[in-house]
Amino acid sequence: MSAPASPPPATDRLRHKTVSAAVTESLRQRILNGEFAPGIQLRQDALAEEFGISRIPVREALLQLEAQGLVRIMPHRGAVVTGLSVEEVEDIFRLREQLEPPLLALSARRFAEADYRRLRSLTDGYGAALAAGQVDRWGELNRSFHLDLLRYADRPRSLSIVSGLLQDCDRPTRLQLSASGDTARADHEHTQIVALCEAGRISEAADLLQAHIAHAAVSLVAIYRQAHAE
Repeated sequence: MSAPASPPPATDRLRHKTVSAAVTESLRQRILNGEFAPGIQLRQDALAEEFGISRIPVREALLQLEAQGLVRIMPHRGAVVTGLSVEEVEDIFRLREQLEPPLLALSARRFAEADYRRLRSLTDGYGAALAAGQVDRWGELNRSFHLDLLRYADRPRSLSIVSGLLQDCDRPTRLQLSASGDTARADHEHTQIVALCEAGRISEAADLLQAHIAHAAVSLVAIYRQAHAE
């Protein structure tokens, strides 16, 4: 009877996890940027060949993407890129409209100068990414900005929900900014929200945040409806 196989060395396991994480991030960005459209099948063997790796880290990457809601692993089809319906988009943004402004009103009262420096740094980075057309940075910076606005609300359940909603609307937000040309407006409104908070005009900042989210929703739903009509 042969001896049981020894587990792989720790360095091999670490290297394997690192490769899987890199593949996950690469595929994630390509999905978010629209390179892989909803309904596209991601084949393990083709991806393994493209990355020059075995199918194991690719399979793990696809499982991670499924956990993030970006693909669905289906019988006989494998991993298929997911998409959102018009109704789902409307629902996501409606929930954000309801949750984010009151959370900002609670959070902004606790902002210190260091918080304003970080928020201004995020708005500067967001504006630079918009100007440079760095689509892959838009969603990351937008999500960080919105979560930082709410970080001191002391409502962990609500913040967890908002975090998930922001992740879900990452792809739609990138689409809305790319298709509508609203980049300057989005950048300006982010800057104004921070300025209003810093001036102590917190209720006005919350109102502007609600209008900011509502405008993105209306613009995006129109884009989705037009795409489905074509």
